[in-house]
This record gives sequence, structure tokens and C-alpha cells, in this order.
Amino acid sequence: MTNSAEKRPKRSEIKKMIQEVFDNNPKKSFNYKQMSAAIGLNKKSGRQLVEVLLFEMMENGVLSEIAAGRFKMLSRGSHIIGVVDMTASGAAYIVPEDGGDDVFVSQTNLNSALHGDTVKVLQYARKRRRQPEGEVVEIIKRKRELFVGQIQLSANFAFLMADSRIINKDIFIPKDKLKGALNGQKAVARIIEWPASAKNPVGEIVDVLGDVGENNAEMHAILAEFNLPYTYPEEVNAAAEKISETISADEIKQRRDFRQVTTFTIDPADAKDFDDALSIRKLEDNLWEIGVHIADVTHFVEPDSIIDQEGYERATSVYLVDRVVPMLPERLSNFLCSLRPNEDKLCFSVVFNMDGNGIIKDSWVGRSIINSDKRFTYEDAQTIIETGEGDFAEELKIMNSIAVKLREARFKKGAIGFERVEVQFEIDSNGKPLGVNFKESKDSNKLIEEFMLSANKRVAELIGMNELEKNKKKEAKTFVYRIHDLPNADKLDTFTNFVRKFGLEASPQPKESVSQALNRVLAAVQGKKEQNIVETLAVRTMAKAVYSTHNIGHYGLAFKHYSHFTSPIRRYPDMMAHRLLQSYMDGAKSVSAEKYEEMCEHCSEMEQRAADAERASIKYKQVEFLKDREGELFDGVISGVSEWGVYVELIDNKCEGMIPMRELDDDYYQFDEDNYALIGRRTRRRFQLGDAIKIQVVRANLERRQLDFALAPEADNAWMK
Repeated sequence: MTNSAEKRPKRSEIKKMIQEVFDNNPKKSFNYKQMSAAIGLNKKSGRQLVEVLLFEMMENGVLSEIAAGRFKMLSRGSHIIGVVDMTASGAAYIVPEDGGDDVFVSQTNLNSALHGDTVKVLQYARKRRRQPEGEVVEIIKRKRELFVGQIQLSANFAFLMADSRIINKDIFIPKDKLKGALNGQKAVARIIEWPASAKNPVGEIVDVLGDVGENNAEMHAILAEFNLPYTYPEEVNAAAEKISETISADEIKQRRDFRQVTTFTIDPADAKDFDDALSIRKLEDNLWEIGVHIADVTHFVEPDSIIDQEGYERATSVYLVDRVVPMLPERLSNFLCSLRPNEDKLCFSVVFNMDGNGIIKDSWVGRSIINSDKRFTYEDAQTIIETGEGDFAEELKIMNSIAVKLREARFKKGAIGFERVEVQFEIDSNGKPLGVNFKESKDSNKLIEEFMLSANKRVAELIGMNELEKNKKKEAKTFVYRIHDLPNADKLDTFTNFVRKFGLEASPQPKESVSQALNRVLAAVQGKKEQNIVETLAVRTMAKAVYSTHNIGHYGLAFKHYSHFTSPIRRYPDMMAHRLLQSYMDGAKSVSAEKYEEMCEHCSEMEQRAADAERASIKYKQVEFLKDREGELFDGVISGVSEWGVYVELIDNKCEGMIPMRELDDDYYQFDEDNYALIGRRTRRRFQLGDAIKIQVVRANLERRQLDFALAPEADNAWMK
């Protein structure tokens, strides 16, 4: 290779230089020789490439050919900022940040942008009615730094084969960057460069997860896939170990003392981080003091400390099928802050004076100290509520009675009662799923829920209603709210049309609100085979609840003011709420709304990632559970319909798989999007959302976390015709 060839810019760089010349001379025309001279490419090979690129830019709608071989800027190409939504073909659609039409970008014009990246796109002049098109000119923010996949080893190099939905190119790994990874193992790679002329990015292995199919390797792979941590930094654990457990006498003096008041916790049987406790004390006839005591995490975690920074980055604990990945080090989450029985614990409390109907007569908010008398599991508390016998039976009876009244009042005001079936796997010591249970929300769960909701609501009201400065007529201060917008009208119409096939009417009746109509439908499907499908679709009609400094209320709970205050061990927004509340109670000025809105957006994003990872872990265990049952028949319900096939949820275990379109070979089926159905062109046979169906498990693909079903033999589905 000659030196001159080595110095010639790469194709993408030349294209960028040409674009800059036209940008600076929008009214001027150039032929390929003039353009070559303008950008300093005077050799024949360089001029030929310039000519090719000029015609290519004309085809893409950037330039117009005003005379033979002379080109001019067609129009000032507009730029948009958006997020990459990759397709299976390798092309992508850019979803603009400010709304508007998606912009199509071909694979060659992505310029190394990946799924989820925030990019700047040069939008070509639109050609008549065609989809807007463009090319990525700048990667503003990468969605991810790390990629999980399987190692494919050759003699002198290796590739990491990552999920094609995330990156559609295998990552080239030099032999000296393998970190000991073996052929076929799962590993995590970081891209270190992606040369413009290279087909594949170059990366290095940062962690070897283990063998495919090994439980820890697979769970860590899921966390890495969603850019979530699966280990805890040693320096953060070391900092936590240095925190003293001693509570000074001076600290106690500054707090309201509840250590002599009956107090207990109610949590899942396998919980270790007890971040909320309840206390109860009779004040007079039909008047009770009920305390909601929340672990005072921010007493131990200083702002901007190494522990605080790690907690903010994580923003939430992550709950997979077989493990919890905590937001805070275990010394804090399971020991210092956990409200364990018979130990003095520091809390931030909301204390209500309530009558037997749940009417709040007075309330107090502030820092406290408690000593829990008892650690109940939900099952323990439920047994006592049902039998009236056991420790603190009278207290539980009273609190349950008040919780029932609080719940009734909430629903009268328009709260929506989503109680979806929660699947829980029985797993052995190696993580292998042995069976499936369905968790049911009973009185003990609802008791805790109602008092936590009341505390969250009260804290939000203190700031949102400006109650800390009642007589000063100042604007409410910046705070962290949990908000939930109104449901989408179009989605509600679709849901209403769908549930009619089950004989249900979701349109509000006279004197009935939308939320009351939804509650009526949800109550009607309790215990029926279509319950999970109807509840899933009902949830999809709702907006997502998120964190924000802009309070619009919480539609699903029917609260005008609502925050998250009651789980600071596992949610960073609760720590934010604790700090802001104490700061304002101490008379501090309002914090920057812009800064806190950015923090809220980060926490909302991390919450979504954690939820996605949890779903992925459940899906993996579903596939693993059915791996040994390939060929067996199951009853199911059609849970989704698309142009690719029919999704089916199995009634016995709630596992979901797909009957691919290729398996429906008795006719040509067309997708009826409006009616959630596939319809045979010749036979008019229908596969519609919510239909009962019998399937056969064809394949359980652990690598893809995918269940492939087929229709059960003809005789078993004869009733469908």
C-alpha cells in the first residue's frame, strides 16, 4: 500500500467533507472535479470516489443534478434528534424526541448507531409521499456500553455473538482481549473502537459469565443485557462496613420515641430488608394513633458519598426470579436500616390519628426511633386476621378493619383495582424451576398497602399543598412525585371493543366514571380463564406511572398528590423524598426543579430496565420449566396476535409462547389489527385474542428465551371450527 493511499480519508469522512462544502455553499453547484479540488482529493481514484458519492447523495435526496454532472444542495437538510429503533433487517427508524414522523435510516447510513442510542439525523428532503429518510450524522448518547453474548473462538481471533435485536454485528475480539473466555461461554464485551471502514466493531471482554445454561451465568447475562449491575463494588461495601451501628443519646433526643408503642413488620417470608413498620396505640374511644415508620436510610447515607452515588446510579433494587440485586450494600439494606425485631431502629415516620372509619383527625411527620415487637410474614398475619388468634390479634383486627375502610373510600373516589396474577416459581438450589405458584393478594397484603399509600399521599400533600408554609403564600417547593396520567382514549376504545366478546361492557354506564367502569369489568373476570388477559390489556390502556417534579396527580390511585416515601432501602426516589422533606421542614429554600427532574427521569428509566430484566428472568424460567415437556399438550388462551403468529398463555402455569405463522399451514392467514385476530382467507377460521386453544410444546429455546408452540392435533381443537 502506498503512502498516498494511506493518507486518503475514509469513505464516510469524504462524504462528510462533501456535505460541509454544500452546507457552506447552499446556492452554489459543483461537478466532481470542482468538489474534489475543494476537499483536496486530486488523484484519479479520489475524484472517482467523489463522483460516486455525489450521485449517491442525489439518490438519497440530499442533492439535485441541475445539469449533466453538476450538483446543488436540494434543500437545507433538516436535523432531528431521536432514538434508534432497530429492525430485524438491520435498518432502523429514528423516533424523534419532539414527536413527528419516524425517520427511516438504512443500515449503511446508521454509521455505527445501535438500538436505543440517541442520535442526530440529517433528514433528507422528502420525496412526495414516501416515508421520511435520513442518515445518522452524530451519536449523541450511547444506550449501552456493554454487550452480552456467546464467544465464538477461532485460531487467531474471536467474536462475541450478541443479541441481534441490540447490535446486528458480531463484535470482533482480538485474542489478547479474551480475558480467558472459552469457546461457547457467555461473556460481556465493551466496544473499544469501530473503524468507519470496518464491518464489525472491535471489543474486549470485560467479564466471563460462565457456561451457557448455568443459572448464575444466565441471570448475570440478563442483568448485563439490560445494562444493570450484577456485582457490588468492593469500595462501596467497604465504605458501608465503616458506618457505625451505635445510636447516640443526642440522636435519640432529637427524635420522637415510639419504642414503648406496639410495633410490628409484615413482609414476605423470604424478605431481609424490612423498610416499613406499623405501630398502633389507642388514644380514646374509636380514636387510634397509627404510625407508619420507614427506615431512615438517609441518616446513614450522606449526600454525594460513594454509597449515595452508587445508589443513585442503580436507582432501584432489581428482583429476578431467584435473587435480589440490592440498591444499597447489604450492611445497610439487611442490617443497619432493616427494621428487625427487638432492635432500636431510626425511622422517618408518618403518624395518623384515625377513627375506626379511617378518617384522619390529625397527623405528624418527622424523625423517630422504634423497636419492633414482632416480625410477621404475610401468611402469619393473614392467619391471625382470619382466626382472631395469635400475637397482637386485637391490633391486627383493628388495623385491618381501618384498612378496609381506607380501601373502600379510595375506590369510591375513582381508584382502579388492578390485582394481576403474580407467578412465582419453586426453584431448587441450582436455580432449576420445579413448579409454579400463583401469589394472591390477601387482607394482610392490602393492610400494608393501604397504610403505605396513606403515608405516601400525606408526605406529598405536605409539600404539594404548601402546608409547611401555610400563611406565607409562597409557591410550592420542588418535590419528587409519583405521577400517573389519564388513560389513552383510543386504547380505551380498543379495550372496550375487545372485552365485549366476553360479554363485558367497559363503557361507563349512567353516573359511572371510566375508573368505576374498569373496576366493574375487572371484578367480573376474577377467577375466570380470561382474567389475566383482560387485566393485562386493561393495564396496557393505562399510562405508565413515572417520577417527576411536575405534579399531575395519580390517576390509578385517584390521588391529587402522591409520592414514594415508604421504600428507601430499595428505591432512590424515596431517599430523595426523605431528604427534601427534612430540608423543607428545616426551612431550606427550594431546590432546582431542572436538576431534580433530570434525576427523576433517570430513576424512571432504571425502574423500567429493572422491570424488563425481571420479566426476562421469568421468561427464562418459563422456557426452562417447559424444556423437559416438549411434545406435551396444554390448554391455553390466546394472549396476543400479530402478523408473525399467535401468542398463547398456558392456563396451568401462565407460561407464554408463540405459534409461528408457518405452523398455521392449512390456510393463508391475514392479520386483522382492529380485532386482534388472524383470519384464514379461504376457510375464514379465526384465531382471536382471548380464545381458548389447545397447543403442543414444540421447542423450548433457552438461548433465545423463546417457547415455540403448535396447534394440538386436529381432534383436540375440533371444537374451534
